[in-house]
This record gives sequence, structure tokens and C-alpha cells, in this order.
Amino acid sequence: MIRSFRPLLRGSTYSGALFAYCGALASLPLLPVAMLPTLARPSAPYGVQLVLTLLLWAALIGVAGLARATRRVLIVSARRLLRVPLPDPVAARRPANLTASRPAGPSEAGPSPTAPALATDRWRTPLWLLLHVALGWTGALVSGLLLLAGLTLPLGAEAGLSLFGRSVWVVGGWQSWAVALGCVLLAAAVCVVVTKALRWSAPRLLGPSPAERLALAAERELALAERNRLAHELHDSIGHTLTATTIQAAVAGEVLSADPVAARAALRSIEESARAALEDLDYVLGVLREQESETAPTRTLADLPELLDRLRHAGAVVEPELSGELTQVQGTLSRAAYRILQEGLTNALRHGAGGPVEVRVAAAADSLELSVVNRTGAGTSPGPGPGPGTGRGAFPTSGHGLPGLAERVRLLHGEIEAGPVGPQHWRLAVRLPIRLSA
Repeated sequence: MIRSFRPLLRGSTYSGALFAYCGALASLPLLPVAMLPTLARPSAPYGVQLVLTLLLWAALIGVAGLARATRRVLIVSARRLLRVPLPDPVAARRPANLTASRPAGPSEAGPSPTAPALATDRWRTPLWLLLHVALGWTGALVSGLLLLAGLTLPLGAEAGLSLFGRSVWVVGGWQSWAVALGCVLLAAAVCVVVTKALRWSAPRLLGPSPAERLALAAERELALAERNRLAHELHDSIGHTLTATTIQAAVAGEVLSADPVAARAALRSIEESARAALEDLDYVLGVLREQESETAPTRTLADLPELLDRLRHAGAVVEPELSGELTQVQGTLSRAAYRILQEGLTNALRHGAGGPVEVRVAAAADSLELSVVNRTGAGTSPGPGPGPGTGRGAFPTSGHGLPGLAERVRLLHGEIEAGPVGPQHWRLAVRLPIRLSA
């Protein structure tokens, strides 16, 4: 018995009915506007005036439902009063923080393909608003009449019901109390029905449509791609800086007494490396916190001499070989080339066994070739795989370096080779097509 009345005792039922009745009251200001044409022609039949007023009223309510602000208010209200888990409306555009912070690539041209589909789904909110108002007025009138009857019958009022030519009258006594209780229960049942109808229709008309789900999936894909890019930036910048500064600090400590000039140069290089890494870190943290971050710090092939100088301050012998018109390499391709060389040189510092590090950058008419070759020594593990390196390269690694490079090269439609060359050398070679540069 108690279980059958459990829906009537839920707070969400009455908050949902309140939501429906508030929607009905909110439509009242539009009723005088809908009555203006009928007031201008009072000679028209009453039935025509009524139908015309209702049609104009419904049209005005539907127009109000086209506003984006109306949809947001309805979704927030339905979440709180109907207890329906509705997501926020999906805009037919990319998040501003992602598009502003990520450099444009070849796959980011053109408008979002889901924008026309999202525009065709705008009728769902006006339809739900009309249903909301209709259920609110129906529930308010029916439950109001039932409650009025339930309150007046015990006071001695008379009530009659005529059906199929037969009439039943209730005049005082226990019958009036029984009918009054029935009216109150029916009023509560109307609240349940109205709430159930709104809870059923809200996810279907206010929830995300297939086009909105597609747009939401696209936004999630962009967010994941951006986080992946930021992870690469952190790995390339912070990983390289920590490796270089650790070696530079060791060099400075060894030559501090014998060669103060070299020690000061190493310390100055540590300061420059740390400053650049802090800029990258501040930018990444700003994006992760969804704040208005400044322009991303860009490292391009123009910054390659500075990178090679930091390696020389760390005690490495670098033999660069630059050929071709490097100035024609711009945008995304130049930034990616810098990060690839940075990762290759970082691995050479970590796992190298002394000897010169050969760096080759060759820009042709249709491609950009990069290579880093370093000495590893026999029996060592030069790459970021299992096994310890020797010499200064005995650094713990996460194993994400080469996979991250391979993914970066694949996104640029390039080719990558990494592996031992002979018994004592390790070679990283990358070829990138220039025609895809941004």
C-alpha cells in the first residue's frame, strides 16, 4: 500500500510539477500580445477568436524557444527541478582556448561539418517549450479544480457528476469526505503524470541530438589532441632542460676551480635553459587550467644555434651540417623540426658514450631531412628502451621519447628511422615533406 503511494511522496515529483506550473505562468505575458488581432476584429465568431488566439500564442511561445538563452535556462531548470541529467548545450564551433593556442595545421581548414545539422535541430527546443507550457496549464487547471473540490466538499458543498444520462450527487456526510480525499489523491496523481511526461520528454527534446553528440565528440577529440600535444611539449622542453642542466651543473662543478670561465658559461646556459622551460611550463599550465593563456612560446629552426650552444656548454662536441634554404621552412613544420632535433640531441646526451654528436639538417625543394648520430659504445642501449646507458647517458627515461617522435612525424606525413648504425653508433633520421608546412 505504501509502495503504491511512493511516487506521490517524492520531492522531485512536486518540484517537477512546480517547474511545469512556472512554465505556464511564464507564458502569460505573451497572451495579451496574441489577443491583439482578435481584439481588433471583435465581430468575428467566438470560436474563431479562440482558435486564432491559441495559434498566435503557441507561435509566440515557439519563437521564444528559438533563443539560445531560453534553451540554457530550460536545461539548467530541468536539471535542478526535474532531476534529469542534461549536458550543457553544444555550440557548433571549436573551443576558443584550443583553436587559439594550437598552431593551424592542414587538417583544420574549413567550418565545422556539424554546423548545418545543429541548425536543423533548433526546432526541438520550441517543441519542448510548447509541451512544457501545455502540460503546465493542463496540470494547473485540473489539479486546481480537484484541490478546490477536495477542500470545499467537507464544508457541506454539493457536487454532482453526470455520465451517460445518469447523475450522482454528493451532499455532506461521509461520502463528501471520501470524494474529497479522492480529489486530493487525483490532484497528486496529476502532478505525478505531469512530472513523468516532462522527465520523459526532456532528454529527447532538450538533450543532445545526434548532430550535437557528433559535435561533442569532435570537441572531445580536439581536447584530447591538445592534451597530447601539450604532453609532447612538456616532454620535449622539460625533459631536455632537466637533462642539459644536470650535465651542465656537473660540468660546472668539475671545472669551477680549474676553469672559472667555462664554469660561468655553464651556469649561464643553465639559467637560459631554465628560463625557456619556465615559459613553456607556464603556457601549458595556463591551457590545462582553461585560462586565457598568452601566445604559445614557439621554438623553430631559427633557435637551433642556441640549442647547440647549450649542448656545447654541457661538454658535448656537436658537429652541425646545415644545407639548403632553411628559411623556406616555416610554421608548423619548422616548430616540429626543432622539437625532433631537440629530442634526438637529448637522447644523445642521456645515452651517449662520448665523442662528437653529428647533427644534419638539409632542406630540399620538397622535403626536409633531419638526422642525429651519436656514439654509444659497444654493448650499450642507446635508445630510450630497456637497459642502462653508459657515461653521462645513465638517465632514467619514461620510454615516451621515440613513440612521441613517431607520432609527431606521422601527423606531418613524414618518415622516421631510429636504430643502431654499426656497433657503436645510434642514428635518428627523419624526412618531412615541405609541401605540408603551415
